[in-house]
This record gives sequence, C-alpha cells and structure tokens, in this order.
Amino acid sequence: MPQASSSSSPAPAPAPPQPAAADASPAAVRDTEEAPGAQTAAPAQPEAVLTAAQKALRSKPARPPEDADRKNKKLKDVEISFPIVYGTISFWLGKKASEYNSHKWTVYVRSATNEDLSVIVKRVVFQLHPSFTNPTRVVEQPPFELSESGWGEFEIAITLYFHSDVCEKRLDLFHQLKLYPEEDTGPQSTKKPVVVETYDEIVFPEPTEAFFQRVQNHPAATVPRLPPGITLPPPGPMELVPHEKKRGDTKDHPLSQWFSNFSEADELLKLAAARQQVQAHIAKLRRQLSMIDGMPQQSKVVSVQSQQFGHG
Repeated sequence: MPQASSSSSPAPAPAPPQPAAADASPAAVRDTEEAPGAQTAAPAQPEAVLTAAQKALRSKPARPPEDADRKNKKLKDVEISFPIVYGTISFWLGKKASEYNSHKWTVYVRSATNEDLSVIVKRVVFQLHPSFTNPTRVVEQPPFELSESGWGEFEIAITLYFHSDVCEKRLDLFHQLKLYPEEDTGPQSTKKPVVVETYDEIVFPEPTEAFFQRVQNHPAATVPRLPPGITLPPPGPMELVPHEKKRGDTKDHPLSQWFSNFSEADELLKLAAARQQVQAHIAKLRRQLSMIDGMPQQSKVVSVQSQQFGHG
C-alpha cells in the first residue's frame, strides 16, 4: 500500500512508566398496616384456563417482518469499499522539551476524503506502549484519534470495530510512531511536524441490502452499481436522514493542513471500480454457462454452433 512518510530515525528506548453493601429497598413496597376504615384489596383472580389451541396460538412465534429478511439478505457479486488513512502527526516541543517529554503527537484513523467514518466504524482501540498510563485507549465517536506526549518511538496497534450490520470481524492495523525527521529534511522544528500516513481500503464483500442502502449515497463509500436483475426497495424513513445530521468528518480538523493528499488514491479508486466491473462480468458469464449446462445435449450443440457462426 502506498505510504507517505516525512520522517524516519532509530527509535530511542521507551519512556519509563508513568505514576499512575447495604441491601437496596424495593422501588415500591406496599405498607403492611392498613389505615382505619380502609378497604382490603380484592383477592387476585386466577389466570383464565386456556384451551390447547389457545395456548398454541399464544406461544406461536410472530413471523419476522419483511424488513428483517431484507436486513440480513446479502448481495452477491457486490463489494463496498471505504478508502481510509491512518497515521501520526508529531510536534517537537522546542524549548519546552525535556528528557522524557520532547514531543506531542496524535494518532488517528480518518476517511481518505475526510468524510465521517462513523457510518461504518463503531469504535477504535489504540494500543500504546506499556509504559503509558492506561495504554489501551478506546474511542467510541469521531474523530477517531488520541493525543499524547513522550520521547520514544514505538508501534501502535489500531483495531477497528464495525457496526453489527457492516461486519462482525474486527480489523487490525499497525503504525510506527515517528517523532524525529529524516536527515535530508533538516533539523527539528516546532512549526513543521513529522507526518507519517498510510492509505488503505476497507472492502466489504457481499454486503446486506440494508447496509448497501444505508451507505449508497455516503461520500466516504465507493458503491458499485447493482448487477442486472437485482432491485432494491426505496430506502425507509431512517435511511433518508442525511449523514450530515452528526458532524463527524475531519474537513475542518485542526491538523487538516498537515494531512497528506494521496496522488495515487484516485488511481486506486479507479482500479477498484474496474475490478468490480470485471467481477460483475465474470458473474454474468457464470450465469450464462450455468444456463447452457442445464440445456439438453442437442440444444447445446445448436447453441454452440450458432455462436460460432455468429462470430464467423
């Protein structure tokens, strides 16, 4: 995968470790003493006796709505992809730098187009070096990032968890934190950060119909045209709500001026679109072959001959 890096240097040693019932009463209890003149409650009526047919009717599970079937139905020969960027931006503290606190840095996962990734991402877990207090950091809303300070370089594990209708599996990424610039980029500066970013794509094969409809118009998604013969009902009221209802993009991020613009991203997106077209064509040919295999032997010969004469 393409990688944009403006820094590289040996990693110093990691930073040293940082310092780091009575019973509840019921919500409502009836008093045991009755007020004078108060009427006593009528005894509870026994439950009505039900016939076998009535019991069967009561215990019969309700038929799942068509919406539930549509939610779980998968679209064959369809892929949805989300281009992402993950990386770090680190600033030297200059005169404020100390032996064990020389840089302030931010690690993040963002959309390659700086759109809102919370449409697919439920939470992101960043695993820092064990020397940090609470090294496992969980971010459950965009922007999916965290900022820290220190002096050592180390590998950060980034784990993405998706919404239930997107994918049940998690995605593990790994990124090397860089604090020091390369020799040919000059000395450290408090104004020019060290930026290291990696471009990648998250591909979801055979998405459910509900997921497809939910993201088909989302600017962060690359959604193909449906194969011939597949039609979906119009989106429901909840799916018509614009994604701008919750601002989770990174277009106005304080660090956005330092984000890399990947020149290869557009080419990769075109390749992904071309791959989807090829897969759709392969699926079409497979359906044609399956139809030919199901024809009588004599019809097969006639069909093959007619194709040969047609191309001749």
